[in-house]
Amino acid sequence: MNYAAFRSIGAYIPPRIMSNADFEKIIDTTDEWITKRTGIKERRLAEKDEAPSDLGTKAAEVAISRAGINKEDIDLIICATVTPDFLCMPSTACLIASKLNLPNIMAFDVSAACTGFVYILGIAKAFIESGMKKNVLIIGAEKYSSILNYEDRTTCFIFGDGAGAAIISATNDKSEAIIDVQCSSDGTYEDLIKTAGGGSKNPCSQEVLDSKMACISMKGNETFKLAVKTLTSDVVKMLEKHGLSNKDITHFIPHQANYRIIKAVGEALNINDEQTVVTVDKYGNTSAASIPMAMNYAFEEGRIKSGDTILFDAFGGGLTWGSALFKFSPKK
Repeated sequence: MNYAAFRSIGAYIPPRIMSNADFEKIIDTTDEWITKRTGIKERRLAEKDEAPSDLGTKAAEVAISRAGINKEDIDLIICATVTPDFLCMPSTACLIASKLNLPNIMAFDVSAACTGFVYILGIAKAFIESGMKKNVLIIGAEKYSSILNYEDRTTCFIFGDGAGAAIISATNDKSEAIIDVQCSSDGTYEDLIKTAGGGSKNPCSQEVLDSKMACISMKGNETFKLAVKTLTSDVVKMLEKHGLSNKDITHFIPHQANYRIIKAVGEALNINDEQTVVTVDKYGNTSAASIPMAMNYAFEEGRIKSGDTILFDAFGGGLTWGSALFKFSPKK
């Protein structure tokens, strides 16, 4: 039987930093207010001529190198993004394939907002377990600075740019297998987190541009309450399904949306600070890229070791949510 193993992690962190002090110069806010509200101190911004495909390619190169495989061994690329290079086509995954010089490869995007990386991990697992693919490159890449309204003091300071990537490979060793991925959605909450303009419902027009409809909008208080409830419930279900407790988790890596959400969920699940990976203070919310960027940070800090049990937990616009449970299994 084919099993899917989580072989490597990589990320690209744009060097340009935008601090809370920088936001004090353009909107009515303070470092103290932003930090207290979100836990964010700074975020990274891509250059004007950098696209998500550029960020994703750089992250992918790191993940491929660490996986110890030749890039030609990859037979599928999936990119999770809500800030694609182009609105309709070509997909960001296709562009990444081209930049990696991997022609004639299956490649596509997935739009699941902040839950995107968990979604594509589940898709990669399914492709491998079906026997259709052997080495899948999954990437979360976002350039949120391109869809922010820098006059909206409720959202513009929350988000950042970056990319994270992983190699998921086939194995015959069940002990290396990704244990489970579970994802859900509920479109009745569509208005909580949204970019209302630019699509076919509200095509690009002067009105859309003037009203900033192509920028992200979010109902923060409602989103916060629902996120804590949903993230907590999702983990409880995952652990109960597999007969595990919070003590069995080596690293809890939640979506990096807001430190208060991370803290509330951790307390509800009785998962301590040592188990929890937090990077929201450094990178802000990078949507589909936030979980792999956080995992990469912990890996490079020496916290994540082979055989560690890792739990992902994410919540995003759609609404979407999901969790993943696996043992980190770099190729021996």
